[in-house]
Amino acid sequence: MENNNDVIKVIDEKYPKMSKGHKAIARFIKEDYDQAVFMTAAKIGEKLSVSESTVVRFASALGYSGYPEFQKKLAEWVKNKLNVVQKVGAKYGQSTQSEILSSVLNGDIEKINDTLHNLDPAAFETAVNIILEAKTIYIVGIRSCEPLADFMSFYLNMIRGNVVLLRTTSVSEMFEQMIRIDEKDAIVGISFPRYSMRTLKAMEFANDRNAKVISITDTVHSPMCLYSSCNLFARSDMVSIVDSLVAPLSVINALVVALCLKAPEAVKNNLVALEEAWNNYQVYLNDEINFIDEEPMLNYPLVKNGQEDEEKWEET
Repeated sequence: MENNNDVIKVIDEKYPKMSKGHKAIARFIKEDYDQAVFMTAAKIGEKLSVSESTVVRFASALGYSGYPEFQKKLAEWVKNKLNVVQKVGAKYGQSTQSEILSSVLNGDIEKINDTLHNLDPAAFETAVNIILEAKTIYIVGIRSCEPLADFMSFYLNMIRGNVVLLRTTSVSEMFEQMIRIDEKDAIVGISFPRYSMRTLKAMEFANDRNAKVISITDTVHSPMCLYSSCNLFARSDMVSIVDSLVAPLSVINALVVALCLKAPEAVKNNLVALEEAWNNYQVYLNDEINFIDEEPMLNYPLVKNGQEDEEKWEET
């Protein structure tokens, strides 16, 4: 078969048509490749409560001659992954700190420009409308994508209500958090290589429930596109030991801005209510400072609809 040296890519391509048992093996290998690479077919079968022959058939279904060849290819993939640090050392080993800074930032600029020229404006507008119209928005991002999911959830909560950030370490727990998802809801799945099986399963579950599915991923070949009705592509190559997330973060930032402009009155009302809550309960008094050389803002009056209430806080 073509391109069978990249065993994880082969798994991603074959995953949608796999049987339930084969999908369980695929998820284990994707999530725990560092363990799987040293395990026999019998050991994997024992761990996942499937037969050894099922694991062997899994390897054959991927296009390998048998489990030994599959295990060899998996070992090569893991070795290449672990060599990333060495590759980074070879690339930047003789560079000054200033040169490293310039190289990494210029690489990020290139990724943003590439994303700008290749992201489909129609898909972006569709995503904005889906997010505005959905009853509940679910957001999922695992591992390195978790900060992106956190960022998006934080700002969507300011713009609109009913935002659920899926936090979990297992697929079953994820399903429990989104068990009520239906055709009135939407989910945003964020994943880049190495793709998360948990994110993919959440999107598959949402798709089966007829919810709108938005993916934020890298290319049309991403497995995230299998269950998504709206795909936002952002370039995210590994330029160092960590993945570059500036382009997908910029896309999420653009979504937030577009949502604010699309429903300015609703956003304004939400922010006014939030500001009132901050003022009434002094939420930011001991957390954030927005003033210099000013008296501390003690004894805040209660406010309602932007007007000061006649009743002041009474000293206790």
